[in-house]
Order: sequence, then structure tokens, then C-alpha cells
Amino acid sequence: MKTVLITGATSGIGEACARKFAQGDYRLIITGRNSEKLSALQKELEAKGTEVMTLTFDVRDRKAAIEAVKSIPAEWAVIDVLINNAGLALGLDKEHEGSLDDFETMIDTNIKGLLTMTRLIVPSMVERNHGHVINIGSVAGDAAYAGGSVYCGTKAAVKMISDGLRIDVMDSAVRVTTLKPGLVETNFSRTRFKGDEERADKVYEGLQPLTGTDIADTAFYCAEAPEHVQIAEVLILATHQANSSMVSRDTNRNEHLS
Repeated sequence: MKTVLITGATSGIGEACARKFAQGDYRLIITGRNSEKLSALQKELEAKGTEVMTLTFDVRDRKAAIEAVKSIPAEWAVIDVLINNAGLALGLDKEHEGSLDDFETMIDTNIKGLLTMTRLIVPSMVERNHGHVINIGSVAGDAAYAGGSVYCGTKAAVKMISDGLRIDVMDSAVRVTTLKPGLVETNFSRTRFKGDEERADKVYEGLQPLTGTDIADTAFYCAEAPEHVQIAEVLILATHQANSSMVSRDTNRNEHLS
């Protein structure tokens, strides 16, 4: 049985990936900051027959990440798939007016957290000549949009870091995939707007956004591709979204959303 380690598994894309890979006969190592949510997901999936291990830590805390990975028992230590999902956006202010604390949190989570987990997990993949890294980037990494420069910059970094890793491991059978979702209706916008539900809902108004399950399905497809196939990058957009800033909205569509 294969093992997948998923960061940020307590909600959104990470939680959806946990459910999808559980259905695909993987055993799971799920990580996140909220131990209660991790435990609840663990119990739910174990009740359906999936082996689940939880690790509670913040990817921004390098020491905690190192200790968490060290705590993985030997029988769980062979990780076949690493999904670097933990990430967030904070605020939509102009760069010269934004919060430095928000900037730091995004950089520490989206870039440095991803690098920490990659550094901790990938060496053993290379040594075994087997493994797959799936990094959750964003369409926002393709071009900046108003108020999103720092977040966009972190997701552009995810693409570059993924591309560089793919070069670094190309002599091995380790594969590297970047998934770049567009508008996905999760807690993402509520986090960005710090709990402002009304403002968050407007992000998805007038179109049917993607779901975490849509992205999880794509991640699973990439992981299950034949060993000689490396799906390097996938851009996934809602039907009425053209890129990070161009969206066609029609409030009448809301009547038909499921």
C-alpha cells in the first residue's frame, strides 16, 4: 500500500485530497495546525477502513516540522506522495499599504513551509528512486492582480521551485507536479478577508467555482499516471474564468448552481 503525506489537510483542497487518496487505497499522513480537525478526519476515514496518521504542526515552524517528520514510525516512513498543500492568502491591499505581518505569514507558509517539507521528505525519495511531489500552486502565480502582489509572488515562487526541483531530481524516478487552480470555493477567501463572510461570498458570485474535490481528483490522476509519465503542470480553471483576473459573472447563473 502506498503512503501519501498531505500538509494543510484540515480543510479545503487538503481535506479533499485526503478523502480522494483514501478512496484510492492509500494510507494517509495528514498534517495541520488544528489537532481537533485532524482527529475528526482521522476517525472518519479510519471508520471506512483507511489507515491514517496525524501530525499537528505549523509548516512555518521549521523545528516543529523537523520533529514531526522524525516522529514518523519506521513502518510509515516510506512516503510515496508528498502533497505540499498548506498555503493561504491574506488581505487584498495595495502592496505599499498592506500588512507586513500578512506578507510574512504568506511567505513563510507558501514558500518556506513548502521548502521545509520538500527538504525533509524528498531525499529519501531520491534514495529509493521512487516518489512524487505535488505542489499546490495557483493561477495567481502566472500574473499579478490588483491587491494580490505578494500572494501572487509566493505562488510564482511555487512554480519556479517546482520547476527547479524537477531539474534537480531528473536523474531519479521522482516526479514533480505543480497544480495551478483558479477560483476554488473553500475557506480560502474567508481566510483572506479574515472571516468577512459577505466579502468572501462575492468572490464566487455569478459563476460556478471549482471545488476542493475537483483539485483532489486532478492530484490523484497525476499520482496514478504510469511511472514513465510525469505530469509537470496543470492549470485548472472554472469554466467562466480565463485567467487570474478575467472572470465572466452573471448573477442569473447562481439560480442554476448546484
